[in-house]
Parts: sequence; C-alpha cells; structure tokens
Amino acid sequence: MSDDADQQLVERVRQGDMQAFEMLVVKYQRRIERLISRFVRDVDLVPDIAQETFIRAYRAIPQFRGESAFYTWLYRIAVNTAKKALADLKRDPVMTESALASASQDDEGTERREHELSHDETPEALMASREIADTVNAAIAALPDDLRQAILLREIEGLSYDEIAVVMACPIGTVRSRIFRAREAIATRLRPLLDTQQGRRW
Repeated sequence: MSDDADQQLVERVRQGDMQAFEMLVVKYQRRIERLISRFVRDVDLVPDIAQETFIRAYRAIPQFRGESAFYTWLYRIAVNTAKKALADLKRDPVMTESALASASQDDEGTERREHELSHDETPEALMASREIADTVNAAIAALPDDLRQAILLREIEGLSYDEIAVVMACPIGTVRSRIFRAREAIATRLRPLLDTQQGRRW
C-alpha cells in the first residue's frame, strides 16, 4: 500500500506537483537523516547531505521506473550522496556515539535491543552489556565501507537482501557475502569478550 501511495506521489511530481514531492520529503526525511548519520562523523553535515539527497532525487525522478520501492531507490541516492560528501572532505565514515544514540531513540527496530539489555539489570550485567555494545560498535566502525554499509542496511535499517542489492548496486550474492563477512568479523571481535564473561561469576 505504501509503495502504491509513493508511486502515485511520484507520478504527481512528474506532472509538476511540488506539493507531492514535499509529502515524500516529509515522509522520508527522518529515515534518510538517520541513515546518513550512520556513515558520517560530523553530525552537522547530516541535514546538508539529506537536503542534497532530496535535490538529487527530485532531479532524477523522471528516471525512476518503479522497479524497486521508492524508499529503496531514495536510500541508494542517500548512500551515494553521503559517500561523495565524505570523499570530497576526505573523511572516513564511522558509526559515532551520537549516531547510535539517534538510532536507539527511533521506534523502529529498537525494541529488540532494549529487550536484550533489560534482562538481569544488575550493575555488573549492565556494564557487561555496555562492554559488548562498545565492542560491536568498534567492530562495525573497523569494517571496510562495503561490509559496514551492508550490515547497517540489514541489521539497523531492516532492508531485505533484494533491497540492499538495489541500494548497493550489486548482485544479491555479493550482498549475502558482505553480510556474512561482516558478521564473522564482528563475531571474531566479540568471541574473546564473551568467553571471558562466561567464566565470570556475578
């Protein structure tokens, strides 16, 4: 239903209806800014990159054929815009604490994380959970760009493998490989920590 509604708005934009495009911006601005914040260190750049994303999307709408969902197409533009901005500024994308905080405040996909951290909330357990979270974040930040992008789109944004393939402009087999390699790298960083904690007595 949402895809159909988006397609109707896109058709109106093609006919010169700026209000229809504004509706698409309102609908997806928060999600696009949240996505960009996971790739950009400087949070002050996020609104500018998001604005550039929507400008590019508006200019490219005549080429949008509806072969994927509109937001998947928009995500791809956002990722490419963020990567170009980072390349221009010669900055490396990392997942910052502020980006993680904004992600945890979002109601989509946070219930699982909150549930995992709510079990046995002793100070020691909370400290252990924090240590694990920090290790995961560091592992994600250390991943090559393509692996980081794939795992974030899958685990944080909840995109399907097909959608990630569209966003990253690569075959679905490549997406599966990147996500597998990312998970393996994260697990390798976590394993010593988990082994140590299993031997502790709280």
